[in-house]
Amino acid sequence: MHREYENCVLCPRGCGADRTSGRGYCGAGAETTVARAMPHFWEEPCISGSRGSGAIFFSGCNLRCSYCQNRDISFAVRGERMTDRGLADVMLGLQARGVHNIDLVTATPYLPAVIAALGIAKARGLHIPVVYNTGGYESEAAVRALAQYVDVWLPDLKYASPRLAAEYSRAEDYPETAFAAISLMTELAGAPTYDADGIMTRGTIVRHLVLPGHRDDSKEVVRRIASLGTDRVVLSLMRQYTPEFAGEGCDLTRRVTSFEYNAVLGEAMRLGLRGYFQSAESATSAYTPDFGGTGTNE
Repeated sequence: MHREYENCVLCPRGCGADRTSGRGYCGAGAETTVARAMPHFWEEPCISGSRGSGAIFFSGCNLRCSYCQNRDISFAVRGERMTDRGLADVMLGLQARGVHNIDLVTATPYLPAVIAALGIAKARGLHIPVVYNTGGYESEAAVRALAQYVDVWLPDLKYASPRLAAEYSRAEDYPETAFAAISLMTELAGAPTYDADGIMTRGTIVRHLVLPGHRDDSKEVVRRIASLGTDRVVLSLMRQYTPEFAGEGCDLTRRVTSFEYNAVLGEAMRLGLRGYFQSAESATSAYTPDFGGTGTNE
């Protein structure tokens, strides 16, 4: 058992919970809990490719947004409990199935175990890229601790407004904290690189979900992303918000309109951002690649 769970400050909430005898704000205890592990074909094309991404979905979340579409595992912590060695076995098993990478989805609550498992797996032959797939609410210390193991950073930047962050994610400091973490990720990863099949082998993709009624905040988000360097970061601009997932009291009661999404997309194009966007007809994770290019192949 990792001692960091005894007074947990692994994420910016710093809730201080003793997870050896209870649970933190994220809902996680001291045992690593994996909800699903499988080849995943619905990430960005440069992540999923033709053989899928080796996604490991961890249970629990330090954001628990009021409109979360994965609340069955982010709010209700359920799944298989694993040792560090068992988690390493899962990574190696996915690699053996031919996936392009290992995609760690919402791993922050289990950071010490994840780092230990990556060390074990790499010592035993894990050689494909590691993707760190996060809501963006990370400390700079956590990013630095992961840096020697992570090749591709895949964070969200959900809000520019502290008011919206407080309302929907109960994290008023999210905009400042997430931007600092993403800035560091971009600095550590450098410009995106791809293999011969177009799979990202190193770099940072920043996701942003456009929310209904908040296109001006989304425009500010893409401006902040662009400030990181349009040649150093890839934008994934999403429009799949669905009100069916809104929790009690959440006022996001409709889908995003094409006008709203296209207004944000237009700002991204004006700024010269590269990346992926979703078609006007899509309310799923189907991507149309490339506005302004997709980076350089090396």
